[in-house]
Amino acid sequence: MKLTTVLLACIVLLGGCASPRSLVVGQSTDADVRAVAGTPTDTRVDRNGDRVYEYATGPEGYATYIVRIGGDGKVKEVTQVLTEDQLAKVAPGKTTREEVRDLLGRPTYEEVYLGIPSWSWRFAKDGVRPGFIVVTFNPDGTVRDKIAIVDFSGDGRDQ
Repeated sequence: MKLTTVLLACIVLLGGCASPRSLVVGQSTDADVRAVAGTPTDTRVDRNGDRVYEYATGPEGYATYIVRIGGDGKVKEVTQVLTEDQLAKVAPGKTTREEVRDLLGRPTYEEVYLGIPSWSWRFAKDGVRPGFIVVTFNPDGTVRDKIAIVDFSGDGRDQ
């Protein structure tokens, strides 16, 4: 009886560790993705015909994983998109809302401040310090401005 309980506990713990990061590019299949990561928070097809599965941990989580699956049914890419590297790809005056959505995933918050549309996401700088990525938009739908705001107090709470 004890052995069964220990084995069951190990299975539960291992299942809790499963994430898109454990997928193998070029080997993992669509079925593997769903078995490991579950139901995506969003799905779409990109302009290349790849299926795109989004796994957002928001609104309070700091990560959003994008898993791209090619026409052969195999994983092409697994990317954690809430990073300053991804934000650097956003070009004010050029990048559109759709492109921002593809680069950073579904926004955690959508607001309008003083008539300016704004999207924001929680993120963790270097995977440690909590903060927000904020992107504002021009009336034509292109990016007006972008910023990563980091909470340097280290406790993640408003003061």
